[in-house]
Amino acid sequence: MKEELIIKKKLKGEDGYKTFSIRIKEETVIKLDEISEETNRSRNELINILLEYAICHCVIE
Repeated sequence: MKEELIIKKKLKGEDGYKTFSIRIKEETVIKLDEISEETNRSRNELINILLEYAICHCVIE
């Protein structure tokens, strides 16, 4: 009997990430790119790191 390899289609967003657009100041993009280059991380990875840190450390008054 012939075995079949079944590969399911991966749906967008199935990896736990959501894609969306934001508007940020050009100055912020320049700073992100500088940090990205210095740390050898992608801009996307860096933004995720910074957002996670900010969310964990924000205080709502």
